[in-house]
Amino acid sequence: MRKQSLSIAVVAMLFASCGKPGSQGQVVGDYNTNPGYRPPTPVGMVWVPAGYLRTGYSDQDVQNALDAEVRNVQVQGFYMDATEITNAEYRQFTNWVRDSIAHTQLQHFVDNEDGSQRIDWKQKINWKDADVQDQLMNLYIPAEQSGWGKKEFDNSKLVYNFSYFDYEEATKNPGKPRTDFVVKKSISSYPDTAVWVRQFNYSNNEPIALQYNWSPTFNEYPVVGVTWFQANAFAHWRTQLWRTDREGRKLYFEGYFALPSETQWEWAARGGRQLSPYPWGGPYVANQKGCYLANFKPGRGDYAADGGLYTTRADAYWANDYGLFNMSGNVAEWTSTTYTVSAYDRNFLSDMNPDINIKIKDSDPAWMRRKVVKGGSWRDPAPFLQIQNRDYEFADTAKAYIGFRNVYIRTAEAIGIAEPAPGTRK
Repeated sequence: MRKQSLSIAVVAMLFASCGKPGSQGQVVGDYNTNPGYRPPTPVGMVWVPAGYLRTGYSDQDVQNALDAEVRNVQVQGFYMDATEITNAEYRQFTNWVRDSIAHTQLQHFVDNEDGSQRIDWKQKINWKDADVQDQLMNLYIPAEQSGWGKKEFDNSKLVYNFSYFDYEEATKNPGKPRTDFVVKKSISSYPDTAVWVRQFNYSNNEPIALQYNWSPTFNEYPVVGVTWFQANAFAHWRTQLWRTDREGRKLYFEGYFALPSETQWEWAARGGRQLSPYPWGGPYVANQKGCYLANFKPGRGDYAADGGLYTTRADAYWANDYGLFNMSGNVAEWTSTTYTVSAYDRNFLSDMNPDINIKIKDSDPAWMRRKVVKGGSWRDPAPFLQIQNRDYEFADTAKAYIGFRNVYIRTAEAIGIAEPAPGTRK
């Protein structure tokens, strides 16, 4: 009897320990220890609220493509970069890739508690040291091959290796182990600077090709010469950079950075102005004083009348009502959406956060590699700047007039449960 009483007492103690103190045996819920926690706003981003969007052509179909049927959709809220990703911001990515490769070759590691190793970022790399250069000689172009008589860094060696979990495929195959859905990628990260010369025949663009990506003059200009794959690699790196910092300080992390879908981009570009052809409204591309409102090609052979011969600063001109700069003009922008003519078909696409994002395989034909680009660029005439205009480019192609920006979603704010972080423009 004594042993049985002891067992009953132990079970009672276990049940008591599982309840919330003061719950008196009732179901009162297990709440977060800090329900008032407000995560910070990502640097450089503005809040785009949820809303109801009428997509498709509100004016003319300049390409006569008939690929943007008018339809009504609901879009959840999200954060978006106020400007296109700049050369300085993208350079932080390529420098990180460069340093991670160098640290690895120099064996700069620290041990983790589980026996694995990670890069010791506290160690400094003296790039001018002769011994260090000898150990990293595979990263340099020899002096006799550089064309300048001096060895220089070989940017083609800047390869970003990463992996991610394919959640969508995992949900379709619940019986398989999670390791089957870990995808590994290796992406060359440095922009293709030759696009300035290769894409413009009989045009002297060599000076800008040699300076655009590294000169301080162009720090705040949008990065170009990046493929859709490189833009996605940047978003992955940006997510891991912030996650590593916050988890290292034992802070909560939610969400991830990504390219916007075509619908997200169009909703953000309109700035709450339904059916307006441009981010500033319209129907004109200049204000009452005759000042152009974007960077584009005002007339045949006339590129600089709007203030920019090529690209301009990413924060040039006026922002739209959401605080977003250059949603039309300057550079066209990659989206996550796969280009199909029937993308706006009412019977084909959801009317809640619609998107078509076909995963690209190495064996896929060229037409499946087409990704939607939006906004028009410095080389396009005004009709191509209209928000509803759709165009595409192949995902593995880089252009001197295509850049990108990121979105970031936190679910509670996205669906309207919580307010955006303090200081965020609304």
